[in-house]
Amino acid sequence: MKDIDAIAMLQDPVRRRLYEYVAAQGREVSRNEAAEAAGVARTLAAHHLDRLTEAGLLESGSRRLTGRSGPGAGRPAKVYTRARAELSVSLPARDYLTAAELLAEAAEQAGLDAVLRTAAGRRGEALRGSAAPCAGLEEAVEMLADRGYEPYVEGGEGTEGAQDAAGAAAATGAGPRVVRMRNCPFHAVAEHFPPLVCGMNLALLEGLFGTDGPVRPRMDARPGECCVVIESSKNNDD
Repeated sequence: MKDIDAIAMLQDPVRRRLYEYVAAQGREVSRNEAAEAAGVARTLAAHHLDRLTEAGLLESGSRRLTGRSGPGAGRPAKVYTRARAELSVSLPARDYLTAAELLAEAAEQAGLDAVLRTAAGRRGEALRGSAAPCAGLEEAVEMLADRGYEPYVEGGEGTEGAQDAAGAAAATGAGPRVVRMRNCPFHAVAEHFPPLVCGMNLALLEGLFGTDGPVRPRMDARPGECCVVIESSKNNDD
């Protein structure tokens, strides 16, 4: 299936709700959970989830949701996660990824890391414009969601239910609260040039949020997620 055909499948409102819910969780989602979140019957959800899998937008597997194994543990349930493959559509055809990779390769070979970080910092400042500094982590979540980072809040005492990446946060576990990001907008290039691109990303977000305000970015790489996290400056205040 061509990318444009796969993306066109999201025009169906139920299918889109299911896809967006699964993508926002950052974990495996069962048919029952997805159906409840989308407000549709399980059989309809199963149909659309399987269609999204066939299109390459989701990946599926199976596991026992009870956590038990052996006799009496029940049948494995089908679960879904967002597909790792990237889809894009450009009319007429364009190949910006190749250009980005060539520029990244040239910058790395020429030792232009510092120059790139400086330019990225300026771009972040330009994106912020005359707006006041970000007041806290919830506001940071909104700003990052607008730029496609798919942020969520991690840490703090207690556990809040998972919420969509467009607005507000799911806090899990203990320790200082930080904003993590399930998506890196520069992932395809970062895979081949991680130090260069991750440094650029950090500088961009430093320009966007500043380094001495209420929140600040720092490196904290985690497999499958963006290499940068946003923390409250109060986390490190005594």
